[in-house]
Amino acid sequence: MRPRPPLTLTAPALLAVAFLLLPLIGILARTNWSELGGHLTSPDSVTALKLSLLVSFWSLGVSLVLGVPLAWLLARVPFPGKSFVRTLVLLPMVLPPTVGGVALLLGFGRRGLLGPWLEDWFGITLPFHTSGAVVASTFVAMPFLIISLEGTLAGLSTRYEETAASLGASPVRVFFTVTLPMVAPGLAAGAALTWARALGEFGATITFAGNLPGTTQTLPLQVYLLLQDNPEAATSVSLLLLAIAMAVLIPLRGRWTAAATGTARTAADPAPRPDDENPTTEPKTPEPKTAEPDTDPPAPETPAPWPLHAEVTGFTHLTLDAGPGTTIAVVGPNGAGKTTLLRALLGLTDRAHADLRLGPTEVTALPPHRRSVAWVPQDGALFPHLNALANTAYGLRTHGVPRAEARRDAQRWLDRLGVGHLAHRRPAQLSGGQAGRVALARALAARPRLLLLDEPLAALDQTTRAQVRHTLRTHLDGFGGVCLMVTHDPVEAVALADRVLVLEDGRAVQDAPPAEVTRHPRSPWVARMLGRNAWPGTATADGLRLPDGTGIVAAEPLTPDTDALAIIAPESVAVHRTRPGGSPRNVWPGTVRELTAVGSRLRVLITSDAAPDLVAEITPQAATELGLKDGVPVFTSVKATEVTLVAT
Repeated sequence: MRPRPPLTLTAPALLAVAFLLLPLIGILARTNWSELGGHLTSPDSVTALKLSLLVSFWSLGVSLVLGVPLAWLLARVPFPGKSFVRTLVLLPMVLPPTVGGVALLLGFGRRGLLGPWLEDWFGITLPFHTSGAVVASTFVAMPFLIISLEGTLAGLSTRYEETAASLGASPVRVFFTVTLPMVAPGLAAGAALTWARALGEFGATITFAGNLPGTTQTLPLQVYLLLQDNPEAATSVSLLLLAIAMAVLIPLRGRWTAAATGTARTAADPAPRPDDENPTTEPKTPEPKTAEPDTDPPAPETPAPWPLHAEVTGFTHLTLDAGPGTTIAVVGPNGAGKTTLLRALLGLTDRAHADLRLGPTEVTALPPHRRSVAWVPQDGALFPHLNALANTAYGLRTHGVPRAEARRDAQRWLDRLGVGHLAHRRPAQLSGGQAGRVALARALAARPRLLLLDEPLAALDQTTRAQVRHTLRTHLDGFGGVCLMVTHDPVEAVALADRVLVLEDGRAVQDAPPAEVTRHPRSPWVARMLGRNAWPGTATADGLRLPDGTGIVAAEPLTPDTDALAIIAPESVAVHRTRPGGSPRNVWPGTVRELTAVGSRLRVLITSDAAPDLVAEITPQAATELGLKDGVPVFTSVKATEVTLVAT
């Protein structure tokens, strides 16, 4: 049962509603309904209405031309004096309208700052002219458009625009093909409010443009005159303005508030769904069961080999060289600088800077859209206003490929990735896995020189992941550029990569073939990702000394006093209920804290005051015989021959 709201809040809220509603009821109650038609169709009313519509639509047009770029600037570009500019935008909303009219006179009047120049050079006189009414209405109405659109733009993730730039779209093309379509609801709401405010403007208009019938006398000004001579007619015209205002506000249904704060999710930015969730508007199409790479149409090839040389400075600091056709898996813990590295190569971050050369071309000074570096972000960032086919063709179109050819190429890539039958669906109608494959097809279709993939297969189920991995591997084998792929999946790193780049704290810890990283990981994080126990310490004559003083005996010690990592496979850890005898050189007491099923075996997390946390892998039968459960005291043992030391 829903709790009742407190009376101390409900009572004043109801009073506020009554306070706002009573004047409107007054207009309805005092309207002479029998004379309403005559009042509204009188020559003066018709002339004023036509003039109001003319002025308000011109005001809306000027507001769109000037206000949309200013809203984008405020939402997207940091610059000195930004707070001052935003204050200027808000000022007409809080300034008394008559004061605004006086300010317009002093700025654009015949004796104002700009007025004499306008009259002498162009013969333009704004006061007491219809154009002056347009200027006055624009002055008070344009802020509504700017504030509404700025809020919508602030709530729109920049990843869409950045992805479009990585596909070759210039900033202007991104603005008109991605940004504006995605903020269309906020733009429409702001435009409606701007038009309504311009239609109802009174104070600034009468002060700056005067009240000349047929020239500047709009409906609000006519209401003011009618109140003196014909109050009933003034009420009828007021009712018309009230009806127009309600007709504008009711369809918005609160979108003004959402747009102003930038916190509401719009239809253009649908919430992502897991791969196994059904689409909201169409039944989910089953995923393809088998991949048929032999029958796939040929993919467009990069025309020339493009080796990579990059020197990255800043938060991520490393030098990277790779030959054409090289795939590098970038791994590391959260915050290690993986995504920062990709964004630095794209030229999209201030946290790091990349001096980048692709083949013989130095691209460091080039903007993102001219680097030929395609990027697939973690969520794919499909443009929600375009279907899968148009999304995939976007990069080709930005490079001047004719529409029909771009669509044919895009369809081939969608077919290769098993989502060709979804070509005409919007992103909101795709599951997470389907959307991920479309995003991958879009990047591959753009024919980049450098391909950056940020966990491209993370949203796919295991079966589909294997199929897409095979298709991706097939393409990368013939790719003339370099591919960097951020991943947390060791299978992806081994199956797709020629090299594994391990990052920690923005630095390269290891850069080696997958087999070498698997055998001798130099990072505790990578060792744990591979399912190993990893303990950093200092080499001694007989093994490793941990920071807390605990010693580990190894059969093949390293040079003493060097930094090293002790790697212990979980299956090499023996678990006992009592202290074991015999040959084990490394024995520690501990307590069982967690049991997890991994395939046909169990992984047991054991904590200890005498050693770091240790993971053991045993059979379910052994766990039953030992009576293992959370909180049970045990002993763990590891033979010296099972400890691998790796210099770091």
